[in-house]
Amino acid sequence: MGTSTPNWGFTSVPVPPDFPYPATVPGTEHNQRKRLWRRWNQLSRFQRNTCLLFMALLITLSILFVLPNLPPSASLPSPSRNEALEGSETVQGIKPSLEYEREPEGPPKPITLSKPVQENFRPLTKEEEENRVGENEKNSVNLPRNGIDLFSKKNQKIVFTGPTNHRQRAVVDAFSHAWKGYKTYAWGHDHLRPISQTYNDWFHLGLTIIDSLDTMYIMGLNEDFNEARSWVKDSLQFNGNRDINLFETTIRVLGGLLSTYHLSGDKLFLDKALELGLLLLPSFKTSSGVPYSDVNLGTKKAHPPKWNADSTTSEVTTIQLEFRDLSRCTGDPTFEELSFRVSKFIHKLPKTEGLVPIFINPNTGQFRKSTITLGARGDSYYEYLLKQWIQTGRTIDFLRDDYNASISGVKNLLVRHSKPNNLLYVGELINGNDFKAKMDHLLCFLPGTLALGVHYGMPPDHLRLAEDLLYTCYQTYAAQPTHLAPEITYFNEEEDGDSDMIVKPADSHNLLRPETVESLWYMYHLTGNTTYQDWGWQIFQAFEKFARVEHGYSSLGNVKSIADTKLRDMMESFFLGETLKYFYLLFSDDQKTLSVDRYVLNSEAHFFPIHTSR
Repeated sequence: MGTSTPNWGFTSVPVPPDFPYPATVPGTEHNQRKRLWRRWNQLSRFQRNTCLLFMALLITLSILFVLPNLPPSASLPSPSRNEALEGSETVQGIKPSLEYEREPEGPPKPITLSKPVQENFRPLTKEEEENRVGENEKNSVNLPRNGIDLFSKKNQKIVFTGPTNHRQRAVVDAFSHAWKGYKTYAWGHDHLRPISQTYNDWFHLGLTIIDSLDTMYIMGLNEDFNEARSWVKDSLQFNGNRDINLFETTIRVLGGLLSTYHLSGDKLFLDKALELGLLLLPSFKTSSGVPYSDVNLGTKKAHPPKWNADSTTSEVTTIQLEFRDLSRCTGDPTFEELSFRVSKFIHKLPKTEGLVPIFINPNTGQFRKSTITLGARGDSYYEYLLKQWIQTGRTIDFLRDDYNASISGVKNLLVRHSKPNNLLYVGELINGNDFKAKMDHLLCFLPGTLALGVHYGMPPDHLRLAEDLLYTCYQTYAAQPTHLAPEITYFNEEEDGDSDMIVKPADSHNLLRPETVESLWYMYHLTGNTTYQDWGWQIFQAFEKFARVEHGYSSLGNVKSIADTKLRDMMESFFLGETLKYFYLLFSDDQKTLSVDRYVLNSEAHFFPIHTSR
């Protein structure tokens, strides 16, 4: 597909002297090359041959006398390494001031975590270091490395053979049913509206296609995958005068392209990811470095959302896995440096026992006094602290320490138990002060993240918290007549209450979200406890019964009534990209190929390799 060169328009916005954009504005290199080529052709044949001979001699002398004397690290300088260490005061020996005590009525089976990974990685030998660089050069685009730690192994294609048991086959059938409806009525658009047999566009980027690429690949749906690949090659365009959200585009589109590249080994997806990544960079042109929430693909200018001057804390801190991976794949450090600068900046801001408000101003770089929650607008900040630490080979201490501090804060300030059955839940602090017994379904990502942390050496009591919280998340499904969870659940704090959970009419919808299934997979993946598979099967059957319609799956408006579910006529991309993928992984007989010892999953369930260093 032919693409026009972006009109960056950087000159209209003041840029700090140290802002790490390329020195040359894209689009001017072609003319420079033409002038050099014209001057070369004006030389005589003797002059050209003399120049070539001289260059060959210089190269030969360099190989013979200079390179053997370089230290092992000279081939991969790390200009940003010291910067990453600045200000990273570590929090040593974090201990919760209030020990978490397990309440009765928890999960029905005792759970033992699988053996944690080794505490330290073995450093690479000089020979391994040289082989690593050589293999990566065969698979990356032609950009300078500039100090980026490249992959330790060649990016090889993984072959998946499809489902191996009846539960997995049922999930593949569900995916194929949804995909058929999408292909028929919404092909190339963002989301399917299965009841009205039409589509919804949010960013006009074919979100469902890109979000589903690695799901299809893992499920072995090769024909559908190849058709989607052709659309990416021929029809995916990042242009037009329209705004896109930095966070959503990063986790769904950039993440989906990179994950598919890693699993399939197909460089087309890396090329597309690089094209998109360059267009997202203007979001970081703020006085604080904290990015704006939106960027216009046509004007190449970023701005806050129209409804607020602030960015969402979770959004600006949930792009680092993707941008770092793009840098490691291409060798261009710009993406990693700009996104990780945000993490380092927020690390230094004052917090409430490790917990952060949900809004931050990109111009002042300060938090706005607002709700503290691990639900909407706060959730993935905490998730990416841990996952960045894992992605970089557990080498950046402040990420680990900030994560541990935040979980201590959760236990001290947000964990409560409902009446009368002592269900553990995680509430919110309104305006950072007043406790509210409210829990979003989004928060049900937390048990899986906690279990992942314990697998990598976090305190063992985090697993006990994960077990009981996931039991509560499952109960938000099991307690409803449809066996599907509402978007928001309130918990009873009164002694004389007869029900632990309260669902308000405005909160009784279900958007086909993945978070509970995500945590079920992590817990099964790391413990082998089949109870979690059984809970997942119950939830999957409920989706089949109440969300499946003739041309796909629809979100529900009311999970409290079997007779009146109020179908909302929307199937978002994350149902195929996350929910069904996590079901498929949960029911898999093979928990090794996509192990968390090899990959870290982003907030949209896309796979990135784990590196051995920062």
